[in-house]
Amino acid sequence: MMSAAATLPAGHPPVAFGRVGVLLVNLGTPDAPETGPVRRYLAEFLSDRRVVELPPILWQPLLRGVVLMTRPKQTAANYAKVWDTQANDSPLRIITIAQAAALARDLGTDVIVDWAMRYGTPTIPDRLAALKAAGCERILIAPLYPQYSSATTGTVNDKVFATLMKWRWQPAIRTLPPYHDDPLLIDALAETFAAGVAGLDWTPDLLLTSFHGMPRSTLDKGDPYHCQCRKTARLLSERIATPLQVSFQSRLGRAEWLKPYTDATLAELPARGVTKLVVMCPGFSADNLETLEEVAMEGRATFAAAGGTHFAYLPCLNAGVPGNAALTAIVRRELAGWLPAT
Repeated sequence: MMSAAATLPAGHPPVAFGRVGVLLVNLGTPDAPETGPVRRYLAEFLSDRRVVELPPILWQPLLRGVVLMTRPKQTAANYAKVWDTQANDSPLRIITIAQAAALARDLGTDVIVDWAMRYGTPTIPDRLAALKAAGCERILIAPLYPQYSSATTGTVNDKVFATLMKWRWQPAIRTLPPYHDDPLLIDALAETFAAGVAGLDWTPDLLLTSFHGMPRSTLDKGDPYHCQCRKTARLLSERIATPLQVSFQSRLGRAEWLKPYTDATLAELPARGVTKLVVMCPGFSADNLETLEEVAMEGRATFAAAGGTHFAYLPCLNAGVPGNAALTAIVRRELAGWLPAT
């Protein structure tokens, strides 16, 4: 890339241009495992119309008057269980930083890689502005969700384009499509499963793949998330010898969500003869509260209380070698035509 200094006319104000950027985006995290930061995080997250689709006139009084007065204390206690006290940060943010660093290393100096959180900090508007200030005229937005949902990838794209609506000089934008059935992802998941099982001194009866839940109504309205989760699981099952089952976790409220529910499944499996269980969460690119506390801790306790004898939670792809290799190849493919030929 030719430098701005080499091409600008004499006396022109300094300006950076000609660069390509990638913005990795994950869901988000509070800044501390404390009630105040958790309340601020939940207020932003649960106010998103794509996350909670109830009319604001009905939902906001309930959110402000009940949910944000009761839920943050327990949620903060759960975050404290998984918080990295040495780094003083959440696992999700630590892993996302590592993923961005690995991607930047693999893509080289032709690309500026940055990262943001949809909720919490650093924000999408701030990091988009930083990429533009660094001279990025072309930016790939990469939500780290293999399966598309309106409440995940959809809301990331909303925030990006809402930000650009306020800019006079907009960069060219590409958005990463869902990669739920990409052979690169399936290879990485299969490799992670094989390595995890190889480290056990017992043979699992079943692999339970737990995906984040969504209200059943999202499926009825045409959201492809449920089908894409099922396809990821089916393709993975074709690569391993262990029987596989799908479930959905983290439901909120009294409405029906995608079934079967993970907690109910864990309580039922021992009675069906499944006493040795491995669990993976292929809908998450990085471990977080829902995987580490809800599944690896609470899920383990539920399974053991029901009669399960062996339980292993296998971490998400995170910043491991299989996941990094898959992410780099997928991102590089989506940057085709923007980078020099290799």
